[in-house]
Amino acid sequence: MNTEKKYGKKKSLALDTWVKLARAFTMVGRKSEESIRSFGLTTAQFGVIEALGHLGDMNVGRLCEKMLVTGGNMTLVLDNLEKQKLVERVANAKDRRTLNITLTSKGKNLFDEIFVKHAGHIETTFSVLNEDEQKQLGSLLKKLGLGIKK
Repeated sequence: MNTEKKYGKKKSLALDTWVKLARAFTMVGRKSEESIRSFGLTTAQFGVIEALGHLGDMNVGRLCEKMLVTGGNMTLVLDNLEKQKLVERVANAKDRRTLNITLTSKGKNLFDEIFVKHAGHIETTFSVLNEDEQKQLGSLLKKLGLGIKK
């Protein structure tokens, strides 16, 4: 079907671009998930370990905000990570109503061990684009995301 005739040139171009973006996102996501699963973690668990490993301790609300998930989902993820002794919930000294989430020493060791390996998997995934193309794609995606946010 010729979408340009049916929807017009601009709509057709936008639809075609969206399909390409969606397919690329799915493929990159699959490759990323394969890497994460090789470490025995879910994507959400890896996200928590990555966020805490790079940004340090934070409360549950900030962690949810960083990972774009709800508190209910986060509670289950944190429960499972706590059972594995990778994170712990620590009372916030300044506000006893909130808990800070922190990596345990086992969690820090895991982060140090797996993140560089995961970064290598991502580097391989993106190696179909040269450095300039990766920068250009990153810039365009940022522009798209910020433009939509308005």
